[in-house]
Amino acid sequence: MKKSRIILLIFIVLKFVIQYSLINPEYELHRDEYLHLDQGKHLAWGFLSVPPVSSWQAFIINALGNSVFWVKFFPALFGVLTMVAVWKTVEELKGTLYACILAASGVLFSVLFRLNMLFQPNSLEVLLWTTFYYAVIKYINSQKVEWLYAGAVFLGIGFLNKYNIAFSLLGIIPAIVWSAHRKIFLQKHLYLAALLAVVIILPNLVWQYQNGFPVIHHMKELSERQLVNVSRMDFVKSQFLFFGGSLPVIIAGLYALLFYRPFEKFRFFFWTYIFSIALFLFFKAKDYYAIGVYPVYIAFGSVFLADRFEKLRQGTILKVVFVAIAVLFFIPLYRIGFPNKSPEYIVSHQQQYKKYGLLRWEDGRDHLLPQDFADMLGWKELAEKTDHQYEKLSKNGKTLVLCDNYGQAGAINYYSRKGIQAVSFNADYINWFDLNTPYKNLIRIKEISDHELEKTGPFFKTGKVSDSITNPFAREKGTLIFSFQGAKIDINKRIRDEVNDFKSGY
Repeated sequence: MKKSRIILLIFIVLKFVIQYSLINPEYELHRDEYLHLDQGKHLAWGFLSVPPVSSWQAFIINALGNSVFWVKFFPALFGVLTMVAVWKTVEELKGTLYACILAASGVLFSVLFRLNMLFQPNSLEVLLWTTFYYAVIKYINSQKVEWLYAGAVFLGIGFLNKYNIAFSLLGIIPAIVWSAHRKIFLQKHLYLAALLAVVIILPNLVWQYQNGFPVIHHMKELSERQLVNVSRMDFVKSQFLFFGGSLPVIIAGLYALLFYRPFEKFRFFFWTYIFSIALFLFFKAKDYYAIGVYPVYIAFGSVFLADRFEKLRQGTILKVVFVAIAVLFFIPLYRIGFPNKSPEYIVSHQQQYKKYGLLRWEDGRDHLLPQDFADMLGWKELAEKTDHQYEKLSKNGKTLVLCDNYGQAGAINYYSRKGIQAVSFNADYINWFDLNTPYKNLIRIKEISDHELEKTGPFFKTGKVSDSITNPFAREKGTLIFSFQGAKIDINKRIRDEVNDFKSGY
């Protein structure tokens, strides 16, 4: 085996080993992961919040046993493949073995460990941004039209994974128009490749049309509830932290795209970066939306720096230093950027986390734990307590478990030992009610009391607050479990009416 392949294999193994060591056993799955796992049980060409690719992965995970190992495997795999794609990009740019090592180090010891920690569309998105850029570079170098089609496939799959991939296209098109490569728009294969991309995404577009374009409703809700709290200045600050140890490499890459002669034909990539970041800032996007932009610039910077170091007397020392910087900058990220510390430790070391804004949630306020960490606690407790109430109520008829949000419903479905299939009027669960079962009892999971006993109690013979989530660090702390027994009304008809009312809202 070639030396370069052995070194790449070492990076791959290292990535998997570290990735699986980043979560303290006290933490459970993240609320978003439960939703994606349940989507795998209801395969469709689209969902209210995301396109279908995550559900395909979830289907495979469920077939493999639905264990935590497999839930974490796919994001880790996509992180590994992103590193491999950057390695291949460096080779395509005629980079040396050292350039490959520098680039792989930059991708490995970065925020991608955080992104690849959770089963969400984000890990695959970064991979597809990177492979799309790789296809563009391959086409520029070879002028072989098959790379146009490869790029179209990456974009098409990217669209079916997360609509955010559109920013990669919106950033690169004006950059190419502004460059000497604008002649590509006279290439008929470009439009045939575009047609291929449309064919790939068409099933999802049809699904959106048939369901009243729920993505518009979702984006409006996202803008009103989350993006309104996004600070453009915080977005900019985060860009310097994501790949902190490779920031000199990224800056070198941007510089090289303007002034390094071998990269002259790739100069439009400089403007691609400018246009992409400008678009994210204009739309007040979340900071991590832009992570997919950076890996290709690590490749450019690594090739350029490796070439410069070869011509310097202290080149060998600089080679070691630049790889060491990537590793050393990762150490503080490793200490505070992952749920590898207990909740008690984090609470007792608040300033370390607050300094980097890690305690600020989507509501714009600081809390005890980073939001992602708090979203990984309390779920087993909820499922166990719901199971307990479900077993008691179901002795006297079928019981519906109705939750306030998708995290509650998904967690109960994942951890329940009673085969509960909880639902909610939130997210895709609105489409998953079983209204053919004649329910007699109701377990209501509520984030706050909201006078639930007064509002729902009259429709049942008995009703009470049965339990609550007590984990002090969980985002769901205080969530209440109501038990209602002996329905006086047709629960199914009531639920059906509410489902129809909700759907009419979008």
